[in-house]
Amino acid sequence: MTESSVPVARLAGVVKRYDRQTALDGVDLVLRRGELLSLLGPNGAGKSTSIGLLLGLIRPDAGRAELFGLDPQRIEARRRIGVMLQSSNLPPTLRVGELLRLTASYYPAPRPLAESAALAGVGDLLKRPYGKLSGGQQRRVQFALALCGRPELLFLDEPTVGMDIDARQKLWAAMRRLVAEGCSVVLTTHYLEEAEALAQRVVVLDKGRVLSEGSVDELRAKVALSRIRCVSDLDAAAVARWPQVASASCADGRLQIATADAVAVVRRLLDADPALRELEVQRAGLAEAFTELTRDTDLPEAA
Repeated sequence: MTESSVPVARLAGVVKRYDRQTALDGVDLVLRRGELLSLLGPNGAGKSTSIGLLLGLIRPDAGRAELFGLDPQRIEARRRIGVMLQSSNLPPTLRVGELLRLTASYYPAPRPLAESAALAGVGDLLKRPYGKLSGGQQRRVQFALALCGRPELLFLDEPTVGMDIDARQKLWAAMRRLVAEGCSVVLTTHYLEEAEALAQRVVVLDKGRVLSEGSVDELRAKVALSRIRCVSDLDAAAVARWPQVASASCADGRLQIATADAVAVVRRLLDADPALRELEVQRAGLAEAFTELTRDTDLPEAA
């Protein structure tokens, strides 16, 4: 087997327990080269445990975790990754440029400081003490530290929390560039629109097991609901009682309907309100798919 055919990261039949609680129950997970994989799930689904295993921070009770075909605790594997966790305890008195130079020194072939700063959008912060930055600025610095070693695999755990819209869009552009260069990315996020915009593949975890995986389009296809929006004088509560309608509400002057039979509902809407206008029909997004996939699961609880 050549190195290019070896998965960048892998969990194989992994079980992890904390006392009597099962955090992961036979999870299989594979990350390919040059792929952005989004790991989704409600709180307690097992996302953080999965990342901890791949980083070698914790060990599985059964099964195995691998980085580049190696034990995640091997230094040869760790030098090939970059990590941005939800929280980071960095020296507040060090300037951003000093933090970047120090972190880059741990890697065999790091990016030039200016390139790392430009990718993360922190070029104007290099002379600022880390502790004097805003929360969003600190997150951008943490992103710069994660990518400065030119990693082949990047772990991003809720990377855009605390960022404004402009900073988030710039970070998305940087992630796309890294993937285009061949870097693999594991992304965990509560912003489903982030996963929908970036991920080539999505894995949905719940209660320690993989519920579903595939492309965003494949996950959306598993949910039959469509969304209808229009301007109408029809009463939302009355429309909600129609047999084909899953839900109906009125927001910002627009009637919003979820249905598994968009054609039948649109026909009835037009019959009931000839003055109806600004009609839009969209298939379910990733948010609806995620909600449906994680609803009413009867799997055992996980941490």
